[in-house]
Amino acid sequence: MFTQDYYSKSGQTFSFSKQQGSDFAKGIAGDFNPLHDVGNSRFCIPGDLLFSVILSQFGISRQMTFDFQGMVAGGMPITFSESAEKIVAENDKPKAVLELTRSGESTNNPDFIEGLVRSYVSFSGKTFPHIINKLMKDEGFMINTRKPMVIYDQMSLSFERFSDEAPEVELTDCKFDVSGKRGVITMNFDIRAHQQSIGSGEKKIIMGGLRPYEQPNIDYLVDTYNAARTAYFKS
Repeated sequence: MFTQDYYSKSGQTFSFSKQQGSDFAKGIAGDFNPLHDVGNSRFCIPGDLLFSVILSQFGISRQMTFDFQGMVAGGMPITFSESAEKIVAENDKPKAVLELTRSGESTNNPDFIEGLVRSYVSFSGKTFPHIINKLMKDEGFMINTRKPMVIYDQMSLSFERFSDEAPEVELTDCKFDVSGKRGVITMNFDIRAHQQSIGSGEKKIIMGGLRPYEQPNIDYLVDTYNAARTAYFKS
């Protein structure tokens, strides 16, 4: 599966270089969050890359909930421990950085898995500016536009059935809950194949350092984001 280009493996230990993480974020997810820039001192591996590797290694179950518990730095060794109902990704501390709970029938169909991965991470990568901007404006709050902090919290998948066709992910609803300087964005999505719904999902992300909304600062953030995207595809 194409995800093998975005990690290194030694025995049962996985690692993700900054370049691999950045290439996945930009080239596969279309995600230009500066936290995934190789030169960023706060660099972290995209949560969508961990999600994708787990699916490629362990398959897809009818019910899956991913809890993201820590940021993964470039080059950090990660090991996965598996039981019937849970998969835990740990760093070398050892400390869990992600826990997956799962249940129900499973599939290891590579076409279905790759189709879901590509569609989901493409959908997920459009969180900013496509989705977040409107929510921030409607609520009157925004992130720190000079040092944006937008990180994964949790995502879940629920399937009524699997398909022999690569599925597509479509946004159905989203909301922004603000508490002080912290906000949680929840996005609900439909999973479709053969023009029919076969499942659904939910993604939650945390935004820190909230402050009153100011359009000029948002314009700066969007312009910076778009410039990074343009420069990437020109290179």
